[in-house]
Amino acid sequence: MLIKSRKYCFFFLWASLVCLWYGCSEEPSNQEDPDGIVVVGPPDPEENNNPLDNFAAPDYGDDYAAIAAWSERNRWNLANVHDPTVEKCGDYYYMYQTDASYGNVHGGHGHFFCRRSKDLVNWEFRGATMSDVPYWVKDTLNNMRSRLGLPAINNPSYGYWAPVVRKAGNKYRMYYTIVVDNYIQTGKQATSANFDNSWTERAFIGLMETDDLASNLWTDKGMVVCSASDRGTNWSRPSLNNWDAYFKWNAIDPSFIITPEGEHWLIYGSWHSGIVALPLDPETGKPAHLGEPWITAALPDYGTRIYTRNSNSRWQASEAPEIIYNVETGYYYLFLAYDELSVAYNTRVCRSRSITGPYTSYNNATISAGGHIYPLLTHPYKFNQHSGWVGISHCCIFQDDAGNWYYSSQGRLPANTNGNAYSNAIMMGHVRKIRWTDDSWPVVMPERYAAVPDVTIEENELIGSWENITLKYDIGEQQTSQTLTLASNHTATGILSGAWSWDVDKKILTIGNQKLYVEREVDWESSPRKHTLVYAGLNQSGESLWGKQIN
Repeated sequence: MLIKSRKYCFFFLWASLVCLWYGCSEEPSNQEDPDGIVVVGPPDPEENNNPLDNFAAPDYGDDYAAIAAWSERNRWNLANVHDPTVEKCGDYYYMYQTDASYGNVHGGHGHFFCRRSKDLVNWEFRGATMSDVPYWVKDTLNNMRSRLGLPAINNPSYGYWAPVVRKAGNKYRMYYTIVVDNYIQTGKQATSANFDNSWTERAFIGLMETDDLASNLWTDKGMVVCSASDRGTNWSRPSLNNWDAYFKWNAIDPSFIITPEGEHWLIYGSWHSGIVALPLDPETGKPAHLGEPWITAALPDYGTRIYTRNSNSRWQASEAPEIIYNVETGYYYLFLAYDELSVAYNTRVCRSRSITGPYTSYNNATISAGGHIYPLLTHPYKFNQHSGWVGISHCCIFQDDAGNWYYSSQGRLPANTNGNAYSNAIMMGHVRKIRWTDDSWPVVMPERYAAVPDVTIEENELIGSWENITLKYDIGEQQTSQTLTLASNHTATGILSGAWSWDVDKKILTIGNQKLYVEREVDWESSPRKHTLVYAGLNQSGESLWGKQIN
């Protein structure tokens, strides 16, 4: 050991002299001494510096039951999120939402809660944007009831649902929903014991504004629109099993858009007869005129229908419109939630060159006046090693500063996950990246966004085993995965088969004639979580194909 120590001391002394001779400020290089010994300089910091090696996947749990309480809100991240809307202000993305929460823990703490993030992965809870119901709601409701000869409701039962936040000029506007859950006839709270053979009261969409989302200080601007009917005072309902709704336009689930021409529009509606578009005054954020909402002749004041799932029904399982304009494709895209929200929820999208339609489906069929929408973008699903997700819809669509598009919604755990009979009420916020197909349709990634470094995906990385899920429409059922294998000889076997090729610049994997859009994301189902490759595409039927590489 003494001989070795002296030898190494001599070597490092000699190496130091070499460093002084050549100048330490020079780029390190390998030098050869007269005896042929190669002296290796310090490692080049640019070599083997793959950012994927330093990536750490999010470690928060999907089952947040243990930290669901209000006292744990600083640990929530995206726990207790429902019906999100996202807008950027300064360095942060701000997310707002419906009051719904696991165990109703939001109750008594305000309404339309906010959180923020710099990276769309780690979110800080910021509290309520509204401390209590605005005075105008009860006042407006009872003024309408008085004009109809109905008794005032002294203590209305309210629900706080589905806001949307957008920047308009120098202001940020939040359009929010307040539902009145009392029967029209008697004004009693809407319970089966109080049923009075009438429908429940109208919903209201209101408006708040702020100059700066960071302040979380909002000024309420009052009513924008309310539910409207073409049936006058005929609000009778024979039984609780009758679904022939009194209100034709249901004033919930607002979405707001400013067109390239500078027009302001509110898109809203849920279940009752379809989705409507309402022009707004850019200065006030409100419609120019509203007649009495129970007079048929005033119905056009409340908007023009742009979509209905079933033109013969006033009660239909479509809601939560979200509308965007993509300047690169020249289309307006109308995203919708289908079916009930606890399990079956799934997301559809249609498109139009005009804000008011006609809107067309994946097969170019016009569906504004009735018909099912495709593509189908999200659906209850289950990869291996996880309970999977249900209730994945009521989305918001937004862009980052680099022009990338994102989809956000809640996902619910299936009932009895981890032995919890109430786990279907666990609502985790999801953010997923969107890619656009060559024929200008959006596809949503199968795994949640985790800011995995966007390192070039080389062809040889695609070789291996994948899980593939075809999102076929199956009400209330989770779609499960099947195996796909990509071999080094460019053949694919399993659920998809044929020759495969890779476009490294466009990040498109082609198997036969099927194009699949590939991204780096996290395998959220693995333990521990790790980065992997995922894809999304659309088959000829407009069903999404979701894939995840597993080895």
